[in-house]
Amino acid sequence: DMASPNLNLRDPALYRIQHVPHPNVEGDQWCVYPLYDFSHPISDAVEGITHSLCSLEFMDHRPLYEWVLDRLWDSQLIQTARDQTNPYTPVSDMYVDQGQPQQIEFSRLNLQYTVLSKRKLINLVQTNAVSGWDDPRMPTISGMRRRGYPPSAIRLFCERM
Repeated sequence: DMASPNLNLRDPALYRIQHVPHPNVEGDQWCVYPLYDFSHPISDAVEGITHSLCSLEFMDHRPLYEWVLDRLWDSQLIQTARDQTNPYTPVSDMYVDQGQPQQIEFSRLNLQYTVLSKRKLINLVQTNAVSGWDDPRMPTISGMRRRGYPPSAIRLFCERM
C-alpha cells in the first residue's frame, strides 16, 4: 500500500532474481532468492517458532512480518514441520494451541568480557571448544543454570538491565 506510513509496506521487495550459479546447488537453474523480510515469517511459521526475538533495527519491519503471516495464514499456504505425516492437514488445525509467530524487538545487551555473537557462540559449540549450549562457560540461560545461578537471580539480572 503506497499510502502506508511505514516504508516497508510500500511495495515491498519480497525476492530478488540473480542469474548466477547457486553456491549450494549444482547448475544455475535456481535464480529466485527470497529476501529476509519475506522468508523470515514464513520460516518461523513452518518451523513452529512462537517468538522471534530481534534487535531494535527490525522494529519497522514487524508490520511486514505480520502482513506476510496474515496473508499466508488466511490462505492456509503454510505447512509446518509439526505435521510432516499429513501435508494436507489444514493450518488452522496445526496451530490451535500455538497461534501465529510473533516478532519481539529488544535492545542489544553488551556485557564486557563476554562473547555474545551468535556466530561466535555457534562456532564454539561446533568446534567442541565447549561441551554444548549448556556449558557453564556459555552466556546462555542453560549455561547460567549449570553454573549455579538460581532462576530468581537471572530474572533480577534481566529486570535491572
